Amino acid sequence: MIHIDARGLEPPRPFELVMEALCSLQPGDTVRLVLEREPHPLFRVLDRNGYRYEMRRGDDGSYQIDITAS
Repeated sequence: MIHIDARGLEPPRPFELVMEALCSLQPGDTVRLVLEREPHPLFRVLDRNGYRYEMRRGDDGSYQIDITAS
């Protein structure tokens, strides 16, 4: 699993980090992204490219998104 804690980073850096990580994924591998807000533009890209993802809200108010390569 690749873990990206992007809290405190300004856009588009979190998006760029995720895109870089996705390039190295093999089927079944996962990227975990942690942010302060929901990354709606990222969701559109993931949907278009066939990635599965699951989002959870942490106790601290952050969002954790697990992205899995198909």
